[in-house]
Amino acid sequence: MHPAPGSHPLHFALIGAAGFIAPRHMRAIKDTGNVLVAAMDPNDSVGIIDSHFPQAHIFTEFERFDRHVEKLRRKGEKIDYVSICSPNYLHDAHIRFALRNGAHAICEKPIVLNPWNVDALEELQAETGKRSYTILQLRLHPAIIALREKFAASRGKPEVDIAYITSRGRWYHQSWKGDVSKSGGIATNIGVHFFDMLSWIFGRQTASTVNVHRADCAAGVLELERARIRWFLSINADHLPPEQKQKGQRTYRAITMGGEAGEFSEGFTDLHTVSYRSILNGEGFSIGEARNAIEMVHGIRHAPVTGLVGDYHPACREVGQ
Repeated sequence: MHPAPGSHPLHFALIGAAGFIAPRHMRAIKDTGNVLVAAMDPNDSVGIIDSHFPQAHIFTEFERFDRHVEKLRRKGEKIDYVSICSPNYLHDAHIRFALRNGAHAICEKPIVLNPWNVDALEELQAETGKRSYTILQLRLHPAIIALREKFAASRGKPEVDIAYITSRGRWYHQSWKGDVSKSGGIATNIGVHFFDMLSWIFGRQTASTVNVHRADCAAGVLELERARIRWFLSINADHLPPEQKQKGQRTYRAITMGGEAGEFSEGFTDLHTVSYRSILNGEGFSIGEARNAIEMVHGIRHAPVTGLVGDYHPACREVGQ
């Protein structure tokens, strides 16, 4: 639980301290009044930690990190939570590490790559009595909450168009993120939040078609219980709308539901702290709640590409050949 005023702070460890998203987790740990006591990353460029927890023990070898966590446990100073910001394909192993060491896990998206990993981790949760949580911050975004409330009361099956363009440089394709076996590909690495959001609003998937699936973009059509969705994901800055380019913006998130357009490119940066507060208050999103999105992106990753140009998301018109 979130520490009450005057109580002892909870002990956190962090795996993947040099990653892009790790500073948001460090800030969330600090903002919730807790302390990072140990962190691990094979890369030693972790100077950002000085802004949050300069006294934390840092390790570049997992074996020494493991030994330190075990030593703390034997001294009665065990880790309460392990925050996981490592490459996607390692999430499953690092969650198991946390649970077996008597700690809860807080894992970045996607919590795992395959649906059967969810089953195995739920079994381990039952064995250890510890839980694994994931960061599904779009469910906490006020604009998304409003959309869910609006469509919960609506009738019919609306047509939905959703586009997410988040520009990435050439480095992306040379990193683990550009390796499908490690990241799960663009739909998994970039899109899993949005597929979770859509499932949260419109129910489970009933059908899926993939029209484009490239290293820099993907597009398709999802049939959910209460909506038909054309989606487009891209990391290519050339795909940004002209008005975004003129403003110098590198990210674009837009959604049209039932003919009503919305654009929600702002308001995402502080949602990790909100997520942590929810988890520490016993209200976080468990691994089971991520299952629908994991099933969706796993299906997209292995689906044949149809190339049905006429059914592309509008933002994808110039992409698909």
